[in-house]
Amino acid sequence: MYAITVTEPGGPDSLVWAEVPEPEPAEGEVLVEVAASAVNRADLLQRQGLYDPPPGASPYPGLECAGRVLALGPGVGEAPGAPAWEVGDPVCALLSGGGYAQRVAVPVGQLLPVPDGLGLAEAAALPEVTATVWSNVFTGARLREGETLLVHGGGSGIGTMAIQLARALGARVAVTAGSAAKLERCAELGAEVLINYREQDFVEELRKATDGRGADVILDVVGAKYLPDNVRALATGGRLVVIGLQGGVKGELNLGALLAKRASVTATSLRARPPEEKAAIVAEVREKVWPMLADGRVRPVVDRVLPMWEAAQAHRILEESGHVGKVVLGLEEVRGVPPVA
Repeated sequence: MYAITVTEPGGPDSLVWAEVPEPEPAEGEVLVEVAASAVNRADLLQRQGLYDPPPGASPYPGLECAGRVLALGPGVGEAPGAPAWEVGDPVCALLSGGGYAQRVAVPVGQLLPVPDGLGLAEAAALPEVTATVWSNVFTGARLREGETLLVHGGGSGIGTMAIQLARALGARVAVTAGSAAKLERCAELGAEVLINYREQDFVEELRKATDGRGADVILDVVGAKYLPDNVRALATGGRLVVIGLQGGVKGELNLGALLAKRASVTATSLRARPPEEKAAIVAEVREKVWPMLADGRVRPVVDRVLPMWEAAQAHRILEESGHVGKVVLGLEEVRGVPPVA
């Protein structure tokens, strides 16, 4: 088969569409014929040599995909109550790696059905963001109806999904973004408090919008750079969840301020979790989020679809941060011819 390989750590041009061995599904795995994969910031870090795949995972980038079941590995479907998958079923999947390829082996517990009414390119944009947002904002931070959620990077794939899920479940949403155009898109998705982080102090703007109370939950992809201000922005009893480190890994934490607010800080990642934990998250996403996709309360936001062999260009788009939602790499319904014989 062919996959996007990383020839050596570096810039986007280190991503090369090349022939590689085809994966074989192990015990409890399903082989998926990939139709599309979506680009995540973790893929950029992996390309740069800063985020290696977990032991045993595919070496190729790609943390989610959509396609069709090609083969069932040993033991699939034998667990009581396990979903019954058949060859040919349209699926999307949460991956530890390998989405930028024609085929990928996936633990069966990380498969999801393609929601009715969505194409495979749209479905490829769902597994990572829905699993990340649901496990962090709702399961972990316990966002409730009537509370305020602050989402940093509201125009990102994570951000656009967090806005929709929080609004669907009755929370108020504040977002930060770097342009008026992105903030307008966030408003269309349901965000009520719109903060341009390049021009405004998000702590002060949030306080104005909440009568001084602050945010009950903050979903942060920036990390160290925002840590002091995030603590200032928390409401009493607030929960800060850090899921990204775009602004560095070491920051100053005022424990006195945290104690005074009876607040908490949690840092989590999804990729390195063991399969059984991912399966539990995926099962909860299927139960809680998939009905909202079915009735239209929540939709994937896809900025554009590029041929998978143009992964380098997709990475440049993410690095420039001009997109809204997800950039998808497609193997079906895309123009052009792959650069292989």
